[in-house]
Amino acid sequence: MTKSVLLIGCGAIGKEIIKKLAIEIDIHISQIIVRPGTEESVDIKISNDIEIISSISDVQPVPDFVLECASHGAVSEFGPYFLSQGIDFGIISIGALSDPDLMQQLEVAGKNGGSQLVVVPGAIGGIDSLSAARVENLETVIYTSRKPPLSWRGSPADEKFDLTKIDKATIIFQGSARLAAQLYPKNANVAATIAIAGLGFDQTQVILVADPEVDKNTHHFEACGTFGQINVTILGNPLAQNPKSSALTAYSAVRALKNLTHSVRI
Repeated sequence: MTKSVLLIGCGAIGKEIIKKLAIEIDIHISQIIVRPGTEESVDIKISNDIEIISSISDVQPVPDFVLECASHGAVSEFGPYFLSQGIDFGIISIGALSDPDLMQQLEVAGKNGGSQLVVVPGAIGGIDSLSAARVENLETVIYTSRKPPLSWRGSPADEKFDLTKIDKATIIFQGSARLAAQLYPKNANVAATIAIAGLGFDQTQVILVADPEVDKNTHHFEACGTFGQINVTILGNPLAQNPKSSALTAYSAVRALKNLTHSVRI
């Protein structure tokens, strides 16, 4: 049975998702919500049957699933509404959940609507193991992100450092996952994912590094506890359209959407 999907946002990640799902017959992206006034600028060469809208009131038919791939603001704007309507809501901008008030709103809306908030792991792996480790005395979780200096453009690091002159690995942020997600919303979604799966936003430590020696978005986390130790490293290629995003983020979303119709989920 074909599942109808509503996308929120059509940037680099959204377009990659549409491209990868173009040949799928069991998943149909019916509509995309974009910011008012930008409808005409959305260029989707892959599909002609996707309607571009800018308001919840234009959503039709009711989708089976909604996937956010836009921004933290989109999570707060649309998440509570769709969850309260009984529609599962997937998010890529996971850093939005660092806001405890928003998290509570989403939980209440999901409970009232009988729906689920689906956290798409994105650019990191090992989240299942980390979540399992939390069951019994998970002690420490440290996440380190390394990206080329120019990948941090537009972030607070751009104000503190001359990114064009960084010639060695430089720590641009060190602190809690909550603060990382708030200060680096476009770069720290992985930190938020790890925090939710593990010790939470305040107990998860984050180190962000501008490193001219790397040419890939590098994510590493180490977790320790009575279970033993977990070390996970991902060297991800960035999306060609947006060097701040890992291609694996888009592919993770594609996997989540395919799981809507698969009888066996992995």
